[in-house]
Amino acid sequence: MKNTWIVSASFFLFTPAACVADTALPVSAKHAMVVTEKRAASQVGIDILKAGGNAIDAAVAVGYALAVVNPCCGNIGGGGFMLVHFANGKNTVINFRGKAPLKANKNMFLDTNGKLKPGSTTSGYLSASIPGTVLGLDTALSKYGSMSRKQVMAPAIKLAQQGYRVSDYDTEWFAIYTPAFRSQRNAAAIFLKKGKPYDSGELLIQTDLANTLKLIAEKGPDAFYKGSIAQQIVKSSQAHGGIMTRQDFAQYSVEELTPIWCQYHGYSVISVPPPSSGGVTLCEMLSLLQNLPLQDNNYQSAKNIHYIVESMRYAFYDRNTQLGDPNFVNNPVKKLLSNQYTSQLSQRILNTTEIKPEDLMVDIHEQTDTTHYSIIDTKGNAVAVTYTINGFFGANVIPDHLGFFLNDDMDDFTVSPGQTNKFNLIQSSKNHIESGKRPLSSMAPTIIMNNKNVFMVLGSPGGPRIITTVLLTLLNVIDNGMNIKQAIDTPRYHYQGIPDVIDVEPLAFSYLTALNLKMMGYRLRSQPTWAAVEAILIDQKDKTIYGANDYRRPDGAALGY
Repeated sequence: MKNTWIVSASFFLFTPAACVADTALPVSAKHAMVVTEKRAASQVGIDILKAGGNAIDAAVAVGYALAVVNPCCGNIGGGGFMLVHFANGKNTVINFRGKAPLKANKNMFLDTNGKLKPGSTTSGYLSASIPGTVLGLDTALSKYGSMSRKQVMAPAIKLAQQGYRVSDYDTEWFAIYTPAFRSQRNAAAIFLKKGKPYDSGELLIQTDLANTLKLIAEKGPDAFYKGSIAQQIVKSSQAHGGIMTRQDFAQYSVEELTPIWCQYHGYSVISVPPPSSGGVTLCEMLSLLQNLPLQDNNYQSAKNIHYIVESMRYAFYDRNTQLGDPNFVNNPVKKLLSNQYTSQLSQRILNTTEIKPEDLMVDIHEQTDTTHYSIIDTKGNAVAVTYTINGFFGANVIPDHLGFFLNDDMDDFTVSPGQTNKFNLIQSSKNHIESGKRPLSSMAPTIIMNNKNVFMVLGSPGGPRIITTVLLTLLNVIDNGMNIKQAIDTPRYHYQGIPDVIDVEPLAFSYLTALNLKMMGYRLRSQPTWAAVEAILIDQKDKTIYGANDYRRPDGAALGY
């Protein structure tokens, strides 16, 4: 059999996770914790909690703050999912994923030959779905919060109006996207200074965004969906080839959904249902692994990785062929998570002795272009939020006078049969573009329970790598005995079927493990680091709360008290 092995010298190290295991310490607290990928946003959340707000109040405040201090990925121009565990035992999901415009159709990005128009799904107004963040955050606040809209939005307005100091990480991405900013005058006016990107330490003031946030704080979501903000977005869209209408915004709605639930080694795993694939795919992987003989505390063995990768293979196949927006298609969730089905698949994995990879190699340009944050308050309410504008800086367009980027979520649909999206996912007709439909997502905000107690709150950005990142973090804690910081910082690997190659972060595999995987027929490819877990773990004995920010997003912080 023909083996193709793409591997760099960075694999050839012994016990690579040891480089973080001895030094990685999480932040501890006794009462509450907020973890985000921007310290300023974490501070906003912890200040809200100290002022008497609950976890939902803090989550809304953080969501708006990230829209200011994390313009690449935080947003009011996109959408996402909020998973809430209440101290009384109730769990719920607020689905504020964006919707396709009413004029959208499955051929809108194809040329006369039925081929995808290059770049059409990832930039410009046509690539944007109707944003859901504002209505999603406001719905959570009005239904489950304890503070007023003006109270929770005041910190974000201040950050936009008075400015925040640009970090080294910000300058890196501003520099990369400077050509895109220059091509769009609204972006250039905000993120460039005399045509050049801001330097680290400079003050970035966003006056248009501050005015937009003030209007939302005063008039609520109607300002965004029925008032002047919607009017301006539609005007800008129609002037630049988009199809958004006032009706799209007036008819936009959020949904409250029942979470996906499964068990793994005695823990209850709670995550989000379709139109996100995150919860179903994560739980299918865990159900498969629960039937496989993983070796405890030997997470780096080739046999363990074989079992985990094969679980990823089957779960991603089902994700890509079986799931879509439940308001448009039937999702066989019960079947995919049933003991009968997962036991059959686990038996196939046990009987697999040789991997026969396809002759398919596709270059991945994966972007960690979403945002996740985790919160727990003094009463035991826990919130996990993942929201997105999809690509870095979304569609790279800012409607006139509004100050925020629109998303490019339309790329998450199945645009053309057999055509991969930016994440190299080939998806089924269940995820075809339809008027008012939500594109399938990989977001996976997750809460793990130990009996009736919150054990972990976590999630990540990273496209389809969100799901495997959450999986590996969970396994690192439950099966491998790591603390939450070690579990997050340990190098990762990812497999999604196509391309038929295991993507591997530097230092992830030892030389022996890589060699054994090669002999089994796997192909490995070294990739730069990806994703960014922001997580909380509660010690079940003394109730100490531990928070950890992913080193891959160096501006983040876990803050508690």
